[in-house]
Amino acid sequence: MEVVPRTRVDVFEDIFLVFLGLGTLVGIVVIAYTLYNAYKYRDTEDRSDDEDLPSVGELPTGGKGGKKLFLSFGLSAIIVISLVIWTYGMLLYVEDPGMENPGEDAMEIDIEGWAFEWDFYYENGVETSSLDEGLVLPADKPIWIEVTSTDVWHTFGISDLRVKADAIPGEYDQTWFVADEPGEHTVECFELCGPGHSGMTSDVTVYEQDRFDEWMDEQLTMTITLEDENEERVTDGFELSLEHQNNDEFEDDLSFTFEDDEFENGSITIEDIEQGGPYDVEITFEGDEFDDVEDTIDFTGPVDETYTLETPGGDDENGGEDGGNGDEGDENGEENQTDDENTDEETTDDGGDGE
Repeated sequence: MEVVPRTRVDVFEDIFLVFLGLGTLVGIVVIAYTLYNAYKYRDTEDRSDDEDLPSVGELPTGGKGGKKLFLSFGLSAIIVISLVIWTYGMLLYVEDPGMENPGEDAMEIDIEGWAFEWDFYYENGVETSSLDEGLVLPADKPIWIEVTSTDVWHTFGISDLRVKADAIPGEYDQTWFVADEPGEHTVECFELCGPGHSGMTSDVTVYEQDRFDEWMDEQLTMTITLEDENEERVTDGFELSLEHQNNDEFEDDLSFTFEDDEFENGSITIEDIEQGGPYDVEITFEGDEFDDVEDTIDFTGPVDETYTLETPGGDDENGGEDGGNGDEGDENGEENQTDDENTDEETTDDGGDGE
């Protein structure tokens, strides 16, 4: 199992337990000392006449030069100052664990808040939102998040995991957390941001690492199907090329080529791409049976794309037919115009006969 640093939950639980333990100890000492003195100086009928007892309204003089008072104040000051310094150091660790990321294999996720939903952008190009699957995480792995907003102020927070970060337009708030065990949680907005504030939530699903890897593989699955205009599968004589639009920014080559024999009945399911994002798609054909295809796929989740292939000159033939119809229309128009002229002449003749 990967060794991860102490989580935010661990830190806040340590602070709580320390304060609880010291508060309990101080309470026991104070209450015990109070009960002891109440019993020691209780009013009884068998006290001696020469016993020096305080009277009502008399200030106590103390004893031994005020050493007890000095000792109690000194110990209290040492305890309080030590607690402040220790707690401040623990909170600094929460804000900055002392490294760029809390663990070499930490997962980075960018989060955007907007009225009134959340969008989640994984480092491998996969995207989810509160409108669909929400935030999906692996258990027992450091999660490094960078939070911002696209409109007004929001605050991203998961109460169960003790994580909270401001979402401010134009600014980026970074923090980290670890979900120890698989389970379900809820993202909430902790900044009053408008009429939909109370509904600005998102599901958080934490999987075991193996199950999370399966889920991520499902997100990076692309299925492409080729059909002709009759919706029949095209099975041979072509080549499919994919290339990430930002290929130069990655160490690995994100360009892929697939021959027609890698397709099954005109369809191929690609599962070996590990980086999502915008991909340029090009389908080229050996002969002139179909036009080449150029397209762009936003590969941020599962893709199932069907391309209907067009035959060369298909648009020209349709245009020719339209042109033919247009000529026929012109001829019909001329015939109608001739008929109208004949009608006018007949009307004129009838008028002359009437005279």
